[in-house]
Formats: sequence, structure tokens, C-alpha cells
Amino acid sequence: ALGEPIRDDAVRFVCVSDTHSAIERMRQPIPDGDVLLHAGDFTRRGNTEEVDAFSAFLGTLPHRHKIVIAGNHELSFDPVTAKYGASCTEAACNEAVAQVKRRLVNCTYLQDAAATVCGVKVYGSPWQPRFHNWAFNLQRGQALLDKWNCIPTDTDVLVTHTPPVGHGDYCVRDRHVGCVELLNVVQNRVRPRYHVFGHIHEGYGTTTDGETVFVNAAICDVRYRPVNAPIIFDVPLPEGASKDR
Repeated sequence: ALGEPIRDDAVRFVCVSDTHSAIERMRQPIPDGDVLLHAGDFTRRGNTEEVDAFSAFLGTLPHRHKIVIAGNHELSFDPVTAKYGASCTEAACNEAVAQVKRRLVNCTYLQDAAATVCGVKVYGSPWQPRFHNWAFNLQRGQALLDKWNCIPTDTDVLVTHTPPVGHGDYCVRDRHVGCVELLNVVQNRVRPRYHVFGHIHEGYGTTTDGETVFVNAAICDVRYRPVNAPIIFDVPLPEGASKDR
């Protein structure tokens, strides 16, 4: 529960997603914890003003570790969508993307990469099944599987923007829209303790398959109102690990 005290022998994770430049107006304030996870869509369009405002807000939060991935709304973080309407060369476009990522000065940004915090291994990836002309689109099937095959088997907490099929992915218009390949990799190879995501605002909440807890941490509802509460969980502090690093 949100009000439970943080234990010395556990790592408190606080999960949010899909705040869409409304993180300062959340109905339920972000509680303290050891690690803040944001599973993408922290902006509406990914422009620098939105990125700067988000980064500045992160700087006001007390969490020792803050881990962020991009979502489909972070258009400036994906070279494919960053180039829309621009006449820049590929090299110039890639440099523009690198520059906007560097604006996230108050967190660890993960893109197909891992970070170990308090002895817990977290892996983050922004990709999703193709959805209109948004960022980080890939075709269902092998293209997405190639990305998910990069997830290390010793991942404790997996953070993706898309949900896996059947967990937090029910969309009124299109039914279950999660990624089949992601579910197969999570259940059959990686088996993380927790899988945190967002993207489908209607799918907010938690489910489990008996081994992994699936967390759709979308804060905004379908009308982009920041009404949902952050979701927290505790992971036992690994033997020999310290909360100081």
C-alpha cells in the first residue's frame, strides 16, 4: 500500500507511466521510495520544453534512483520520428536525438539497456507494436522479437512502454493490443519478478501469471487526466547489496 513504511531490508520501487506533461498535476502525489520508475510517455510530443520541464520536476523528487524510458509520444527520442518534416541528414538527426536525451539530467535514461540499483537489475526498452505514426514503432513479429531477445535473463525488473498481450493491454476499441512476442520472452526466458509498462491507459493496474507481477502504471486515463495513483512494490534487498548505490 502507498502508506506502508519503507523497510531497511527491501528496495521500494515507485512506478508511474504516461504522465503526458501532467506529472505536476497528478491527483495522487508521488510517494517516496528508493527507486522511481517511469515507463514512458512523460511528454505529449517530446519537444524540448516538455523534456526540460519533466527533468526539472524529477529533480524535486527525493528518490535516490530515478529510471526513465521513452514512449511513443517522445517523438524527439527516435531518429525516425524526429526527422518528420525536417530536412536534416541522418547524422544531424541522430545528433539532435542524442542532444535531447542529454537534457534528462535528473535520471538514468534506459534504451535497450540495463542499470543495477540497490543490487536489483532493471532493464528498459521503449519499443511497441506499430501504432499510427508515433515513435519507436516496429512491426509485430521478428522485428520486435529481436529487441526483446536483448533482455538479459538475469533481469529482476523489466520496464517497457508496451504491455505484453493479455496483461494491462485491454483497449476498448481494439481489444487486447499488447505484444505477443514480449509475453513469450517474459514468460519463457526472462521471468522477471516485475514487468512495468504503460501505453494503454485503460489497462492501469496489476496482474500476475504466478511468477511475474505485471504493472500497468499509466497515470493518465483515456481523456489524458492524471487521475491514477502511482503503483509501488518492494523487492527484497539482495544479500551483500546496499541502498547507497
